[in-house]
Amino acid sequence: MTGRRGSTAVDVAARDTPLGRTPLGRTATGHPYPTVSARFTPLVARSSRRAGWLGPLAVAAVALLLRLWGLGQPDEITFDETYYAKDAWSLEQFGYVRNYVDKADKQINAGQLTGLLADGPAQIVHPEVGKWMIAVGIRLFGMDPFGWRVAAAVTGALTVLVLCRAVRRLSGSTLVGCLAGLLLGLDGLHLVMSRTALLDGFLAFWLVCAPACLLADRDWGRQRLLRLQQRSASAADLPPSGFGPVRGMLLRPWRLAAGVCFGLAVGTKWNGIVVLAAFGLLTWAWDAGARRAIGVSWAWLRAAVVDAVPALVSLVGVAFVVYVATWSGWLVHHDLMADAYAEPYQWGSYASAEPASVAGETSQALRDLWNYHEQVWRFHTVDVVRTTRDDPHPYESDPRGWLLLNRPVGIDLQGDVPAGKRGCTADGDGTCLRQVLALGNPVVWWAGALALLASVWMWWARRDWRFGVPLVGVAATWLPWFRFDERSIFSFYAVVVIPFTCIALALLLGLLLGRVDASRLRRSAGVSVIGIVLLAAIAAAIFFWPIWTDQLIPETDWQQRMWLDRWI
Repeated sequence: MTGRRGSTAVDVAARDTPLGRTPLGRTATGHPYPTVSARFTPLVARSSRRAGWLGPLAVAAVALLLRLWGLGQPDEITFDETYYAKDAWSLEQFGYVRNYVDKADKQINAGQLTGLLADGPAQIVHPEVGKWMIAVGIRLFGMDPFGWRVAAAVTGALTVLVLCRAVRRLSGSTLVGCLAGLLLGLDGLHLVMSRTALLDGFLAFWLVCAPACLLADRDWGRQRLLRLQQRSASAADLPPSGFGPVRGMLLRPWRLAAGVCFGLAVGTKWNGIVVLAAFGLLTWAWDAGARRAIGVSWAWLRAAVVDAVPALVSLVGVAFVVYVATWSGWLVHHDLMADAYAEPYQWGSYASAEPASVAGETSQALRDLWNYHEQVWRFHTVDVVRTTRDDPHPYESDPRGWLLLNRPVGIDLQGDVPAGKRGCTADGDGTCLRQVLALGNPVVWWAGALALLASVWMWWARRDWRFGVPLVGVAATWLPWFRFDERSIFSFYAVVVIPFTCIALALLLGLLLGRVDASRLRRSAGVSVIGIVLLAAIAAAIFFWPIWTDQLIPETDWQQRMWLDRWI
């Protein structure tokens, strides 16, 4: 699907035109087909490098300010922070996760960090990268609400920065890139996850970084392919059975970087595996399109041999090595795990006390880790399903409605504050409350849902390769949850979906804006639409800000923000 695309200000057509020849015909938008050299020139090459950094950095700075403001509220452990903040502190202190006493949360909320630990290591059900990232904040600022949340806030702002840069590369426009970052920065779900010590915000960061690296690799690889082809022969002289340049295309630095990011994503939550597979297939399609553009016949099959196999090593192989490395703390202390869990425990034994092999300690540690993974997989796919079927969670939701904000999750709620007490400004006998609600910005999500529908048309009918990025991203981060809808799942998992939705919305708004040389009427109309969407998103962010950030408001004001019954 990467062979023929329309040409706009942020879009380059693709056509099988041999090198050095002037192409005939026109694109779907009426513009002449560009040469291979023009098609392989990165769209971002026409943008100012200085503006390309200053704009995204400014947007990221605003996002960071929003995420750091009042970060210590709520001033206690909330929701699933009870797992990840404590696990992170344990990792920072000991290098592995230990068990805690029953009332550890109350002690931590009171600032008492002695007497928290019970004997033995804990059985954990998620990998450790996100917890190590939380641990960095705890190390720098202490075991308090700000300390265990600051890493999420900084990571959220970095996600905005990387998204700006990635969409700038994808569109060739710094304006469109910054627009995508602004939309993400103003989203309530991403904001709340960036202000809470949960793993999903960190997962979103790595799942934005990896495709960003693949986009950089696409530009780098096409330019290198063209240079190598020009050195050897023109496309007209390429024999029908030729593969095109091969040896010079094996080592691709940006693809290796993507493999590292995917490994860290999977090391945060296993969801990253599906995204790795999806973007691996998209990368193969890009490679096939590039080889077809220089005249290689049967490009899909030949790219499967000379591009997909090396990509398998660069992406899957590197990701696997990185993933195993993220378990270093667990592996170093695997003997403690074996001592604690060699006998059946809760979900069964994941550690073996038997000698693994003559390879010794390393082999034993890796086998224990494999057994642990088997038991955690059973926990997620069997035990949780059985438990939640008997006792459903009040905030669980159907993934089919996530893009429409069907059931936001309440992270924290403190209600029934009397009027005149603790700053409550309610009238008469009214009361006030504080809430942190993981609710997306309705403007961003609902406009984004429409943009995704339009993206299907742009990718399939208009052959615009760029829209494949958000569609593949949304499909890989959202659709797999349909398979697990029999267990309790929550809408905040969709924080990994919204960056790709913002890409689709920003690209579509960029198309409405038109080319630089478009008519004044077209440009004015495009600017007006962008302004309306952006102002609406800002207005919605201001309106919902109190229930995203634990502000004390009258209950009547809170009710005004509950647009749907399912939000309560």
